[in-house]
Amino acid sequence: MKRVLMTDYGVDEKLAHLLAYIGEATAEIQCILSNYVDHSDSYVGTQNASGDDQLKLDVSCDEACFRALRACGLVRLAASEETPVETDCGGADGTFAVGFDPLDGSSIIGANFSIGSIFGIWPLEVGKEATLIGRTGREQVSSVVSMYGPRTTVCIALPSASAVVEFTLVNDRRAWKVSRKSIKISPKGKIFAPGNLRASNDNVQYEKLLNHWISERYTLRYTGGMVPDVYHIFVKEKGVFSNVSSEKAKAKLRLLYEVAPMGLIVETAGGLTTHESQDISVLDIELKYLDQRLGVCFGSADEVKLFKDFLFLQ
Repeated sequence: MKRVLMTDYGVDEKLAHLLAYIGEATAEIQCILSNYVDHSDSYVGTQNASGDDQLKLDVSCDEACFRALRACGLVRLAASEETPVETDCGGADGTFAVGFDPLDGSSIIGANFSIGSIFGIWPLEVGKEATLIGRTGREQVSSVVSMYGPRTTVCIALPSASAVVEFTLVNDRRAWKVSRKSIKISPKGKIFAPGNLRASNDNVQYEKLLNHWISERYTLRYTGGMVPDVYHIFVKEKGVFSNVSSEKAKAKLRLLYEVAPMGLIVETAGGLTTHESQDISVLDIELKYLDQRLGVCFGSADEVKLFKDFLFLQ
């Protein structure tokens, strides 16, 4: 993976080194998932900062990610959905900070649905205070989404090369092979993945948009997991994903761990992103605290513009 990134995409050696270690974390998580058999005693008895009971699976995957980031030697700090504090990763002169969700969609793992991991990578300046607070997604040098399904894949945003590339784990989890050299999201795509549908009960604009998608015979592709739902857009190179709030049903997506990294991939691939109620790219929203949450829309440019027409103007 490192050699391909450096030679074919002109990625800086240090960033390519970190991305290779994220690949190692992904391979370890795939192994953890493939051996996840006993569901009877799956909780560790603790809660994360959001008040969610922590699965042993979540904690094991979180630990696998931190091991890889520490072993890399280039990461000064990281924070995750399961460890939502800025954590020293040992790279005293490291040039990167990482925000990640080690296992997005763990609530659907029991049904053996596809799930994933999400990583955002921010640059740091040596000698300056290391923090993710005050940063925006636009400042990321790369982001990664890992997908655990019939195949294990990673989709990597490389904004410096204006490229999104996919690797697939092969040879019994020993190597990565390029499976898509370039992912480009087309402007139109009549495929929709509507998250947080309960919000349509008291969000009239969202209800109207849902009815429009249905009446216009859009194809529904929705699993309940953000990674597979948005990854489907990458694979088909079209479509729209939404997760909208209402007064009684707030959106739960985290800016640092989920929205900014995924948003970078979408926009690098030529798609658009927006906040649910402000006409602003999710990459331009400043991180004010680690658990910051919001509603979003991602996908094909014309479909996101349609979302804005319904949510902002009607």
